[in-house]
Formats: sequence, structure tokens, C-alpha cells
Amino acid sequence: MTDDYDFIQFDPDSDDIVDREVVEHTIPSTDRSIARRVTLQVLYEIDAANHLPGEVLQNMLTHEEEVRKVRSYVRRLVTGILDNREAMDAVLQTYAPEFPLQQIAIVDRNILRIALFEMAIGTRTPIGVAIDEAVELAKLFGADGSARFVNGVLGTIAQNIDDLRQGFVASDAEIFVEDDLSDEDDTEQLDGEPATEPPSSS
Repeated sequence: MTDDYDFIQFDPDSDDIVDREVVEHTIPSTDRSIARRVTLQVLYEIDAANHLPGEVLQNMLTHEEEVRKVRSYVRRLVTGILDNREAMDAVLQTYAPEFPLQQIAIVDRNILRIALFEMAIGTRTPIGVAIDEAVELAKLFGADGSARFVNGVLGTIAQNIDDLRQGFVASDAEIFVEDDLSDEDDTEQLDGEPATEPPSSS
């Protein structure tokens, strides 16, 4: 039967293939960068599928070695965000009033939650680092306009961060003082250990 047809052989390395694009995510530079990506995945699943947070965390934190190494900070982020989500969402709605928060893309609103938590509640992360990391997450996982949207919202929040921090204190939000964690000079420690090398791409 095959002799009756003139099959075209496909050669992926042929010069006729003029538009080949491989999309690769950049390797996280620090342990906290890894932790933020994992936290975003956890929050996304909780938000989108309404899965139980404990089950999502358990599944995510035992998956790969590099994830297990940052599990302490991932738990701190996820727990802190979920515990303070109502108050944080009220703040985000104030600074992103164009749409109801539930109409903002799931990725975008959870990136904003992570950054707001680090800026206003987990107060040891420098403001610039929190914003830069959030914008990077938006570039990697959001839509075309996500990075600009996230940067704009967080930039406005940063201008009012002192008042927001005091507001969270007044509302009895649990303020996390992370003596064992540092974002300074792009070096990080998790559970007293120096930052690990990012996973090899090979």
C-alpha cells in the first residue's frame, strides 16, 4: 500500500525549517527564587482546583530534591499568604481597582499575593527584590501584559508600604521576622544552610 503514495520525508534539521523556537525558563539564581516558583505553583493549584492546601504542599514538597531543600520557606510563604489572604486581597483590590480580584488571572493575583506578603508581612525581603522577583515570575508564567501589570501594582504599593505594614499590624496579621533568611546581596540562607547551586540544565 505504501508504494502507491509519495511520502515526504520530514527532516527537522533541514534548511527549509526557518522558524524553530525553544522556550526555556531561566534557572533560578537563588534558593528563594526556587521557593517562590514552587509557592506560585502551590497557590495556583489551590486557587484553580480548590484542592486542600496541606495535600498540595505535601505533593509538591516531596517531588524533587531542589524543592525539598526550600520547603521551609515555601511553607512559610504558603501558610502566611493563606492566613492573611482576606486582608491582603483587600489591599490588592485597592491598588488594582480596574477589575474585581477574582477576575484577575490566577497567575497574576497569586504573584501579587506572594510579593505583597514579602513586602508587608514577611518584612525581611527588600522591596526591590520582592518586585523584581514578582516581575520575573510574571514574565515566565503570566500572559503578555502580566509583567507590566504586576510591576505597576507593586510599584504603587511600594510607595505606601509603611502605612500598609502598620495596617497589617493593626489588623493582627502575623508578622514574620525571618532572622534565618536573607535576600541581601543576592545571597540567601534557608534553615541555616547557604544557597544551593541551581539545578543543572544538562
